[in-house]
Amino acid sequence: MGFVYLSFIIAFIIAFTAIPVVIKITDSFRLFDIPDIRKIHFIPVPSLGGVGIFAALIISVCSFASFSESPGLQYFIGSSIIIFFLGLKDDILLISPMKKFAGQLIAAFLLVYPGHFQLTSFHGFLGLTNLNPLFSTLFSFTTILVVVNAFNLIDGVDGLAGVLGLISTLFFGVVFAIEKDFSFSILSFSMAGSLLGFLMYNFSPAKIFMGDTGSLLLGLVNAVLVIRFINTASLPGTVLQFSAAPAIGFAALFIPLMDTPYGNPFAGLSGSVTI
Repeated sequence: MGFVYLSFIIAFIIAFTAIPVVIKITDSFRLFDIPDIRKIHFIPVPSLGGVGIFAALIISVCSFASFSESPGLQYFIGSSIIIFFLGLKDDILLISPMKKFAGQLIAAFLLVYPGHFQLTSFHGFLGLTNLNPLFSTLFSFTTILVVVNAFNLIDGVDGLAGVLGLISTLFFGVVFAIEKDFSFSILSFSMAGSLLGFLMYNFSPAKIFMGDTGSLLLGLVNAVLVIRFINTASLPGTVLQFSAAPAIGFAALFIPLMDTPYGNPFAGLSGSVTI
């Protein structure tokens, strides 16, 4: 259990110390989010805060999580690397929506197939129990893509995506800790610590934005956590019995899922509004 708390502390320290370095590097190379007609900030702001978040998350998870007990985490690491470089390229050079979507599909494939992050049952929610394998696969892909793009799209107000991500990851982290699912609790608290370290520099007036590098990664982590939560929250033997696990899981992500422009999370493929 101590590793869970330590993962949060280490991730926070790494992010908190890494972000100023990222700011200096982005200043040196002039890698700014430039104001334009779609944005409401007025001065160029560094937009690679996700680099610090990613570094803190990966170091903390690889240091404290047990890959032997939770082998799916190694595929999460692989998919997060894909998402990281996808967001990094989009922040620096911009990429087409189709290429961005293709990269997200590859990351989702790693999670759903070899990683087995797949929604197999609704546990009675909406009258559904075990899902047809084809529907289970399609719904799992859709869940991952929607959550990833919802967080990407909601990253439009200083501190908003970070605070919402902090709340959701702390919720999942506490639940997994109570259930003694320590590897996923470590993943949750590592993300929370990384976000808290980043938020120290992101509240208005923001010194740095997380950019697509951070918001896509944040969405990926929450997609993994909500799938894990739904698959385990109402199984026999769990300490916390949630009779409507899917509803509670998605309720933790309610604002990012619902508060997107035009109600379309996939609009994030064409970019997000930033201040």
